[in-house]
Amino acid sequence: MTLPLAPCLPTYRARRRFALATVLLALFAIGAGPDRPRAVWAVKDREARQPQVTIGAEGRVYLAFGAGNEIRVASSDDAGRSFSEPVTVGSPGMLALGMRRGPRIAAGQGAVVVSAIGGLGGGPYGGLSAGDLWSWRSLDGGKTWEEPIRLNRVEGSAREGLHAMAAGPEGQIACVWTDLRDDRAHIRGVISADGGQTWGAELLIHQSPEGPICPCCHPSVAFGPDGTLYVMWRDAISGARDMYLCRSTDGGRTFEPARKLGLGTWPLDVCPMDGGAIAAGPEGKVTTVWMRDGRLYSAEPGQPERLLGPGVQGWASWGPGGPFLAWLDRRPGRLLTLRPGDAEPVELFRSANDPSIAAALDGRGPVFAAWEAGPGGSGIFVARLDDPGDPE
Repeated sequence: MTLPLAPCLPTYRARRRFALATVLLALFAIGAGPDRPRAVWAVKDREARQPQVTIGAEGRVYLAFGAGNEIRVASSDDAGRSFSEPVTVGSPGMLALGMRRGPRIAAGQGAVVVSAIGGLGGGPYGGLSAGDLWSWRSLDGGKTWEEPIRLNRVEGSAREGLHAMAAGPEGQIACVWTDLRDDRAHIRGVISADGGQTWGAELLIHQSPEGPICPCCHPSVAFGPDGTLYVMWRDAISGARDMYLCRSTDGGRTFEPARKLGLGTWPLDVCPMDGGAIAAGPEGKVTTVWMRDGRLYSAEPGQPERLLGPGVQGWASWGPGGPFLAWLDRRPGRLLTLRPGDAEPVELFRSANDPSIAAALDGRGPVFAAWEAGPGGSGIFVARLDDPGDPE
């Protein structure tokens, strides 16, 4: 008797190709060199996208990501050597993913908070015809999650799908997003003073003087150790798409006038779909990282920008010794990281997408990076940047 093998061959071959690809990926990308941190394969799921990482109490590492329309969280209690099976937080309908869309995560006052934007149906903004920003809170280390809270007060106004979230030194949490009410993209935000249990009044943080801000570049938010709140976005003023930063020293009640970052400018008529990140340190020190015309720069407020090289999708966080930076040389492409004291960036991964970095709030470490493997994907990887080499 001849068994009908033919119908099974495509599935078998696809699985074999995926298995071979992941083995090869592990061989050339995970191993650590003398100066390269070791990457851990934290989530083995091809649907896992847009990872964000944060450090909670006692150094516990939390990793949030999207898979389909679900928001999931995995965690590590052994300094990032291994990660738990992901827990499903919830689903806001059609989850906004891709190009820095996706969930965000922060920890404060014994709580872990996740935020994400979702809606129903198709539309021009991130695949959403309606999009709202929601937050979930866990009080047991991410095992269970409370019912979500909607953060944008005007229904559907967060439909661009882009937002950012950060925790402060006193457990406060800030969430900012690109808002499209009145069809004019601008930056709004809310702040929680109790670890995400409740949220304050909606804040109008910035509205461009000439019309909408650059609508498809994600905003950034960060707290300094002294509680100063920083927000960054790409504006569209006089035909240029440059990065701007503002700050609040009174807990978000008021914001100082926005300041352009860097001395150069970028005349551009379209959105480049690339935001940036803020690393806020002690004594008011701030470093930003962002892209202009295919090149990545770092800049301090009021100072000339520093060229890092060809790059996109930059991220930053303040850790031991100063700012830790990460970016791609292209998308997808090589993942590079520059740590305090390094003369040159180190290649962390051969082919990656959308990296993010998080450091402990006290700035003393640890510092972790997370990213998607690409192209095609085989899951999410995590590496501890302030502790290079084999974690064992």
